[in-house]
Amino acid sequence: MTGSHTADAPAPAAAPVLDLTASGGELTAALVDIPSVSGDERLLADAVEAALRSLPHLTVDRDGDAVIARTNLGRSERVVLAGHLDTVPIADNLPSRVDGDLLWGCGTSDMKAGVAVQLRIAATVPDPNRDLTFVFYDCEEVEAVRNGLGRLARIHPDWLAADFAVLMEPSNAQVEGGCQGTMRATVSTTGHRSHSARSWLGDNAIHKAAPVLQRLADYVPRLVDIDGLEYHEGLNAVSIEGGVAGNVIPDACTVTVNFRFAPDRSEAEAEAHIREVFDGYQVVVTDSAPGALPGLSHPAAAAFIAATGATPQAKFGWTDVARFSALGVPAVNYGPGDPNLAHTREEHCSLAAVDECEKRIRDWLQD
Repeated sequence: MTGSHTADAPAPAAAPVLDLTASGGELTAALVDIPSVSGDERLLADAVEAALRSLPHLTVDRDGDAVIARTNLGRSERVVLAGHLDTVPIADNLPSRVDGDLLWGCGTSDMKAGVAVQLRIAATVPDPNRDLTFVFYDCEEVEAVRNGLGRLARIHPDWLAADFAVLMEPSNAQVEGGCQGTMRATVSTTGHRSHSARSWLGDNAIHKAAPVLQRLADYVPRLVDIDGLEYHEGLNAVSIEGGVAGNVIPDACTVTVNFRFAPDRSEAEAEAHIREVFDGYQVVVTDSAPGALPGLSHPAAAAFIAATGATPQAKFGWTDVARFSALGVPAVNYGPGDPNLAHTREEHCSLAAVDECEKRIRDWLQD
């Protein structure tokens, strides 16, 4: 009898070795050349884990493709340096290439330059003035339910405990404090369907949406000062849906609005405000994420701002600093990349900016 034969499964690829003694730019290039599209970060996470475990002053933990390393020096403060390992899909922009001061390639700006700075600090600042937690996480560029930092916050919140956090998102090496919250909601009108040739027998739901749009056109958003940063709110229509056919008076219309709210509002307060603006209409919240207070009054934040020499700015948009804020950890965005280049085919970063960002963080941790 002939026995069956099952081919051996291919051995998993060995993790590339990361040289943490290389310059920040060289290390960024090495990280970029390890593809790590969201959901496929394993090889890069393996490389980061191996590099961190070689450093005797750190303890290292891992959950899925998230890697966490800590100093345990008994300092009076603990700060987090956090960055995501994943990128958007590659757009014919790998491998990396250098042209003068610019490093080109997928993930250079968002945010492997920031991850390189994290790794350089982990390797070269063994005795910081504050205890450090380094967080490298997966699936930031996809739907929130898969976000690795969110997973850590749910399963291992103690790993993220700190007095202050710096998210190394691209910010042109400027300090961006906190972030706006965001909420989407539908505002609906109803009518009565009829033939458009006998429109007086119907009730046009699209026409009845006109007052909704007028309320939006007349809306005056708040400008809110928090820790010296001015946050701009905004309430805008982002889509409108209605209509049945070219000869039918529509009986339903839905306006989708997006409310970008300052971080002094809770999600419940943001929802209450939307309902107040559209009083008399059916309002359904479809998506929501809280904002994050900047916490710039905290001593660690004040020292960080002084070390960077930058004038803090409010963050317009939502980032994972909100996840730290939900844990009671004030956070800022600060990284060497250019946010305007994120997700583009032409993505690149300045090598000088990587070095400068590393120097400023090093100064903060060694003052």
